[in-house]
Amino acid sequence: MNVILLFGPQAVGKMTVGQELEKRMGYRLLHNHMTINLLVPFFGFSDEMWRLSTLFREEIYRSVAKTNLPGFIFTFVWDFSSHEDWETVDRMCAIFKKQDIPVYFVELQAGVDTRLKRNVTENRLEHKPTKRNIAFSEADLLRTMETGRLQSREGEIKETNYLRIQTDDLSASKTAERIVQHFGLEDK
Repeated sequence: MNVILLFGPQAVGKMTVGQELEKRMGYRLLHNHMTINLLVPFFGFSDEMWRLSTLFREEIYRSVAKTNLPGFIFTFVWDFSSHEDWETVDRMCAIFKKQDIPVYFVELQAGVDTRLKRNVTENRLEHKPTKRNIAFSEADLLRTMETGRLQSREGEIKETNYLRIQTDDLSASKTAERIVQHFGLEDK
């Protein structure tokens, strides 16, 4: 099994690239909104929702690590200014690393104009009900640029299996192709 962690700011293309990898590789995708979509109707965007979302994800990762799946992809919006986010990523990845399952870190980047356009794509709105309130979603995307740091600094990620891709001018399929080629992964 291989595990791919796709991370980057909102609307950079994590889920869509994950979907392409899933089709191409036969891996399973857990995009971050799968747990959010489940919990927001009960708790809104509250601390309790985020606590449960993290708990659910970690339990899913533990179970996945015990399977015979060829691979697993998960997405995360990583605030590099948050000690808690660093700890969350460490815990999530440790679940797989303890089983000697390699984790491939893929950071997606795109400019704000690209991200604002992607924020309203049909695929995004279909799979992420909380993004259908466009005004809220766009305001949140812009706000987090001021309140957090959603892209790593050069050399900040120390993982051996790390790749950063600027996706402004790349389709999701071309981005997936770069990931597969860079890490020498095999198609299904």
